Amino acid sequence: MCGRINVIDDPLCQLVSDVLGINFATESNPDLCPSQKVATIIQPGQFQQLNADWGLNTHWQSSLLINARAEQVASKPTFKDAFVHSRCLVPCSGWYEWKSVTTDNKAQKQKYLFSHSDNEPFYMAGILFNPESPQLVTLTTQARDHCNDYHHRMPVLIPKEEISAWFDTPSHQLNELMHNATTTTIKVAKVA
Repeated sequence: MCGRINVIDDPLCQLVSDVLGINFATESNPDLCPSQKVATIIQPGQFQQLNADWGLNTHWQSSLLINARAEQVASKPTFKDAFVHSRCLVPCSGWYEWKSVTTDNKAQKQKYLFSHSDNEPFYMAGILFNPESPQLVTLTTQARDHCNDYHHRMPVLIPKEEISAWFDTPSHQLNELMHNATTTTIKVAKVA
């Protein structure tokens, strides 16, 4: 589901700056939680950094809405306008999932870090709300390959070669990009 993000500023900031041609700057937060500020990339003509709160406050839900299913984002009233007009990316070092394990006959949740096998940044797809006080929802898709061993959902990861396509392609043509990202570059490590 992606309820925690790993952001390590070095080398993330330099790698993102090099790819996008901007000065991307963020503070390290190895366990970024919903409701905290997260650095995003937007493209109103050119790439820019925008800091947003992770999670959307809604009048019908008591908890923050932090994720949206990619397969529903174009049709759900809550998301469709933001999906058309306010897409963003969240550069990060990785994300966390928890898996139920049994140790010494006790059920526990084990935390796992998902990161890039080449130590490259991930670019998580997201949508923004409330321009005056930006709020972010990340997009998820059906987990594939080894990621499915830990959780049935995973973030939509946009390859760095497709960043411009994420912003420039009409929303009704983004289905393939959102659902066909490779998972071969993802490594999984147990967190103590």
